[in-house]
Amino acid sequence: MVKFVHKEESEITMDYVNLPALPGGDALKSCSGKDGGVTAAVPGMKVYRLVAVSFGLLCILQGALNISLRLALDYSDTKVPDKEASCNNLTKESAELRGKLVNFHYYFNQGWVYFHPSFYYISSVMKSWNDSRDDCLQRGADLMIINSKEEQEFSRKFHKLTWIGLTERETKGVWKWVDGTTLTESYWGPGEPNDNKNKAEECVELRFHDIENSWNDISCKNQNFWICEKIITI
Repeated sequence: MVKFVHKEESEITMDYVNLPALPGGDALKSCSGKDGGVTAAVPGMKVYRLVAVSFGLLCILQGALNISLRLALDYSDTKVPDKEASCNNLTKESAELRGKLVNFHYYFNQGWVYFHPSFYYISSVMKSWNDSRDDCLQRGADLMIINSKEEQEFSRKFHKLTWIGLTERETKGVWKWVDGTTLTESYWGPGEPNDNKNKAEECVELRFHDIENSWNDISCKNQNFWICEKIITI
């Protein structure tokens, strides 16, 4: 290892020692008076010329060194704070990621199912719509909100009569999700929604699991399973 470093340092040094051809080099090569009868240069003149050129090169090297130091200082002044900020951001993001992974571990252990970007809890007992929602809220979640066709397909896999977070209890004929948003994309079953036998059917369940349009409106007092949803993005 020592020999390798010594060799490498030697090569680097030689690169800098390898000076460019001096002005009048051809004349210096012909000091013998040959090559066209050029008169030999005076030894003292050779020394002075070499000293002058060497001094000039030293000045150039000194100037280059000063410029390099100035650029290095400027780079340090401008880049170090950015580097520190980047490190701080990375540390913060890592802490947030660890927190999310802890949450993931917790919900998996509690029997929740993950479908991006949410965890879902499917009950094993049956309750009214109100009691079902209360259970979800106690779990830090709410009844399921279906925002896409993919999520609708996911909801049909459980093959249970399950409550979702859709109701018209506030205003008749205006269906809203539990987060207050108005229904825009729906998957009502054939002939739904309807008030069967003049009964108020103000809550929604998943009933027709064999077809895409699986929703059914029913009385909120009925006993059903339910699906809670907790959004945890990563």
